[in-house]
Amino acid sequence: MQALLRFTKRHPWLTNVTVYGSLFSCADVVQQKLTKDPGDPIDFTQTAKVGLVGFCFHANFNFFWLRAIERVFPGSAPRNVIRKVVCDQLMAAPITICVFYAGLSFLDGEEDILKNLREKFWPTYKTGVLCWTLIQTVNFSLVPPYIRTAYIGLCAFLWTTFLCYIRKRDMEQATSQLLAFLPRLGGRRAPGAEGQDNRRPSD
Repeated sequence: MQALLRFTKRHPWLTNVTVYGSLFSCADVVQQKLTKDPGDPIDFTQTAKVGLVGFCFHANFNFFWLRAIERVFPGSAPRNVIRKVVCDQLMAAPITICVFYAGLSFLDGEEDILKNLREKFWPTYKTGVLCWTLIQTVNFSLVPPYIRTAYIGLCAFLWTTFLCYIRKRDMEQATSQLLAFLPRLGGRRAPGAEGQDNRRPSD
């Protein structure tokens, strides 16, 4: 671990961008495994496109953005943490969401590369504000600057899995499926499920 930290300090861009981009690609693989029927092959062409967007833009953007915002509002004092989080959500979040949707639509050769972006930007942005406000508060308060991009990449793994999922689906359908899935995460039944389980086959 100490050797890895020393390498990261000497080569912060290489380490952070590699970790972030790799997790970005893995997120698409996980999304496909969770949503495809058992035995269906992984579409590695699609994964390569997601990885290309992640490596070329998101990893680099986050690396230089986090360095810049740290220079403007240095340290982990509460006031500066709040400033960094607000700036991140108002400036960086819209840019990364736009590039994700428009970039992948472009790589897929879609005729209207802004269609997904128009339909899903606001629901995605509002969901992201709820998630990333907490994530970035921890990031700017506790995580050393030289590994912040890697930390964001780790958190973005789950976020990108979510984005890859909703990108291929109708927004209302994706939202309803997500809401139906959430009770199972807590070991709780959806409303009415208990009564249905207690019915006899002859009912």
